[in-house]
Amino acid sequence: MNVAIADHVTFLSRDREAEFEKVFKAHFKGLHAYARTILKDDIMAEEMVQNVFCRLWEKTDHIEIRESVSGYLYRSVYHESLNYIKHLKVRDAYQTYAIHQMEHTNNTAHHLELTELEQRLDCALQELPEKCRTIFQMSRFEELKYHEIADRLELPVKTVENQMGKALRLLRLKLADFLPASFLLFFLS
Repeated sequence: MNVAIADHVTFLSRDREAEFEKVFKAHFKGLHAYARTILKDDIMAEEMVQNVFCRLWEKTDHIEIRESVSGYLYRSVYHESLNYIKHLKVRDAYQTYAIHQMEHTNNTAHHLELTELEQRLDCALQELPEKCRTIFQMSRFEELKYHEIADRLELPVKTVENQMGKALRLLRLKLADFLPASFLLFFLS
């Protein structure tokens, strides 16, 4: 390999490490500033430059530089930076897609659960005795108080209380395997 550096010194000379260090020290600051203008991120700019130098060190025996070392390094940092930006765009696009998919899946699952709950609740309500069902619906869906239900149905408040208790017990039994206990306590209490 004939890699020309600065004044035509090659990496194959006896003092390869010293030559590499000289090139590193001579170009690092300028390359870092250049990468920072592309990436707008000081830390990632430093990492891109370090990646280029690491690759140069690892592949010294396989790289043939046919131009100035400076030109080669700046072009390498440019491409390294662009690859990083492309990586970020792909990552962001995937995250957006994954979030959308998760929301869609969650919305679909939630919708299915809600639909099933509504069906199960309708069936359970239909199985209640008529007076029991009417009192439950007036209490939970029309949000009437027990004395208001009693007045409308011309029943004693105690009867309304007893019928609500019966409706809640029956609904808890019919929906127990479907709903979490905390929801049952809230909805059916």
